[in-house]
Amino acid sequence: MHAEENTNPNRIARIAGILYLAMVPLGFFGMFGHSNLVAPGDAATTVSNIKASELLFHLSIVSALVVQIVNILLVLVLYKLLRPVNRNQALLMVVFFLVSAPITMLNEVNQFAVLKLLSGADYLTVFGKDQLNAQVLLFLDLHEHGIHISGMFWGLWLFPMGYLIVKSDFLPKILGVLLIIGGVGYLADSIRFFFFPSFGPIAMYTFWGELLLPLWLLIKGVSVEKWKQRTLEAVPS
Repeated sequence: MHAEENTNPNRIARIAGILYLAMVPLGFFGMFGHSNLVAPGDAATTVSNIKASELLFHLSIVSALVVQIVNILLVLVLYKLLRPVNRNQALLMVVFFLVSAPITMLNEVNQFAVLKLLSGADYLTVFGKDQLNAQVLLFLDLHEHGIHISGMFWGLWLFPMGYLIVKSDFLPKILGVLLIIGGVGYLADSIRFFFFPSFGPIAMYTFWGELLLPLWLLIKGVSVEKWKQRTLEAVPS
């Protein structure tokens, strides 16, 4: 008897659903929680805002780091759920996401640099006030660039995941289609940011699959019989 025969796929599905839903507010706050502190092109006002809300700025950094830990757990759980459909595609999903996690976490160094610049340390006295303020905007700008580099992989991992769901038989195909559309949105946003920065964001209109999938996993789960059938078919005889 294979271990998968005693596995409860709906338990896996609900763990994935909880992790995915936890990722949404953590990720949003990590990326945009301090965005109202930034006054584009106005270094002095931005610095003043950050100093007045330093705790908020710290929390956004912590949130951005924690969400990557949640995401790593999520992709491993999703791998276990979707592996019976196609192991190679499931591995590709994991690889794409695991590439994005260290990029995203290291990108937070730019945020820590902002706090260092505003720390008042003695070694910073070689810089004038305007120079320090300008460097704050520089590191905030670099952080935004880093987010869009990671965004390419946030899009890429949705393609194999969407494919796996479309082919799964134990989850609605429309969820997979919506995830693929979401992946296109992330990639389009990265291209837009680097080549057409005057255009508005795209991913905010294509994220529905990432909201509906975790809700489906939590509320409906998967078709247990079809999941087990796919699992048996995937096991070499």
